[in-house]
Amino acid sequence: MKENSKNPIAIIEKMMAMSFCHMHGPEHHVMVGAALLTAYKNAGGDIDLHSALIEMMNRGKSVPGGACGFWGACGAGISSGMFISIISKSTPLANEPFALSHKMTADSLGQIGEVGGPRCCKRDSFLSILAAIDFVKAHFGIEMEKPEVVCRFSAQNNQCIGKRCPFSKANH
Repeated sequence: MKENSKNPIAIIEKMMAMSFCHMHGPEHHVMVGAALLTAYKNAGGDIDLHSALIEMMNRGKSVPGGACGFWGACGAGISSGMFISIISKSTPLANEPFALSHKMTADSLGQIGEVGGPRCCKRDSFLSILAAIDFVKAHFGIEMEKPEVVCRFSAQNNQCIGKRCPFSKANH
């Protein structure tokens, strides 16, 4: 609530540095949407951030760890769709907001699928956020900051894919 950045990558990296955040884990299913909601609000998005963050927490925590491999839908990607659903006030009966939230999730999952596995909650969170930044600019006219991302977590990830990762230090 006290964050003033328009950069959702910087916001999620602050959360990733906190003690509650593991290398891999379902906390990312909430953090992606929370970082996006905060940056969206700070970039001029018209939302009640407090209630939006509570809603994000309630939705995101219902996506279990391992959804990426067992469901074929990464929770970080799903979180970006939840973000769009919240800012567009989508419901199961909505027309355009319903479609937009699905398109957002599809965009994020498409980016995640292009890189492939195994799991990396940090990589998939970054991919989902970057996809959402472009999506929001195109569909909502709100421009969040979009930095270049260079991973600082690879040493902690036993499943790191190295140079195959678009955020690998070797690629920058």
